[in-house]
Amino acid sequence: MCYNTLMIHKNVNNNLLQELIDISLTMFRKNFFDIFHGAISMKIDDSKFVINTKDAVLNSPALKNYMVLTHKRNYSWQEASDDAFIHSFIYKEISEAKCIAYTFPNFTMAYSLNNNKFIPKDYFGYKKFKEAKIYNLGDYDSWYERADVEICNFLRQNKVNFVIVRGYGLYIYERELSQLAKTISMIENSAKILVLSDAFNKTQNSNILSSVDP
Repeated sequence: MCYNTLMIHKNVNNNLLQELIDISLTMFRKNFFDIFHGAISMKIDDSKFVINTKDAVLNSPALKNYMVLTHKRNYSWQEASDDAFIHSFIYKEISEAKCIAYTFPNFTMAYSLNNNKFIPKDYFGYKKFKEAKIYNLGDYDSWYERADVEICNFLRQNKVNFVIVRGYGLYIYERELSQLAKTISMIENSAKILVLSDAFNKTQNSNILSSVDP
């Protein structure tokens, strides 16, 4: 067990740490995380945050899946999630961010591939989000060199707390862990309705065209 994992007990309120573990498990069961895919973190203070490790499987409550990082990069960063640098940048630049998640909700990602805006049509999604731009990350090969600055700039310039990045995932920050999971769930539910509705309409149109063919 690494030194940074042992430090967790000294730096984090046990109740908050348990909440982080519980929220991670819930999000995994909802398919917001995949095996070795996704990241979740919680701010400790202005210089430190807790984040899952690089090899963490987030369906496990094991403490070894989480570690403490300082914003100053050192050898311990090699053990942290590949997305730690994005989380770190957001914490440094956006004071309202108390917890952050990078997820890959399937319907949200499917919807992002063919749309430039996220416009919920269900009541709860519309009331909460109205409309949100979908960010096109451009060149895949250089994405991780640009991701921290571009994600943070998008959040600040659009005055939003989440960004759907086409083909990459959903980045979101909140002030509370419970709200983090709730907002992700609302986005995914709205995206699911949009994707299923679109598929249904295409099927109906195809059936209509087939019925009028000579």
